[in-house]
Amino acid sequence: MSTVGIAEIEKIKQRIRLCDFLVVAQLYLQDNFLLERELTADDIKVRLLGHWGTCHGINVVYANLRAKYGDDENFSFILGPGHGFPALNANLWLDGELAKVDKKATLDTPGLEYICKSFSWPDGFPSHASPFTPGVITEGGELGYALANAYGMNLGHPEKTTAVLIGDGELETATAIDSLNLRNLLTGPKNGKIIPILHLNGYKISAPTIYGRKSERELNELIRGFGFSPIWIEEKEPEQFQYALNTSEESPFYIFKNEKGFGGPTRFQMAHQIPLKNPKENSEELKALEYWLKSYHVEELFDREKGLLI
Repeated sequence: MSTVGIAEIEKIKQRIRLCDFLVVAQLYLQDNFLLERELTADDIKVRLLGHWGTCHGINVVYANLRAKYGDDENFSFILGPGHGFPALNANLWLDGELAKVDKKATLDTPGLEYICKSFSWPDGFPSHASPFTPGVITEGGELGYALANAYGMNLGHPEKTTAVLIGDGELETATAIDSLNLRNLLTGPKNGKIIPILHLNGYKISAPTIYGRKSERELNELIRGFGFSPIWIEEKEPEQFQYALNTSEESPFYIFKNEKGFGGPTRFQMAHQIPLKNPKENSEELKALEYWLKSYHVEELFDREKGLLI
């Protein structure tokens, strides 16, 4: 059973909610970041560049891993779908990691405003994960080498545990699928533990993924063929995710299944990049964006004067 209690489960939910809000704010806003007045066209960035589709799933995985491994200095997380960078950026800010290398990324209102406005902004943060981000050793998205990097990083370090999130479009690449063979080569007492997590949301850009089209039996047999034990996690309560993370299986391969773009505007749920394309000029989209942002109730999670409430 899960080792986390009711209070910790609530913290996981709150963290996911806050990071989802921060993703949307990064994608769209150049002002009025805490929605303290009605959203206007002037609050919207002139150029919208970034990816929403994979971000909620990244936040769910990150929050649950954070609850499981806490501040363990021998635990690392590698993000394969680096196009979901606003999610990683939100989590690094929340953990205080950005502030270690960027004095403007403080855990207060000016810091929150800074990371949101500076995303995909001149002299700010890039739209994809890159070496500019503290601790990032992969870049871009769906390039396929995240799992290989994880095994390489753990070579000769039995004390290390590394979780690597693999996009299901990424797993289609030759590099990623061949990297599954590394389990047979590099699993041993002299090397660290690898925790692969497949983010199965079914789509890459606008087309279905190969693995999203496979049956559960087909995917299970494929994973077992590489020597892993497949463990499925549906988009459910954190208790289920935590229960899965506490499995006694020696070589688990987690398959996290959730809808692409979950939590976004309903008719744009499956959007890969920007769900609402032009809220700056389209009043209906502006209202939809405001409704979307307000659905996270950020006032329960962050206060202008007090800062973080979670």
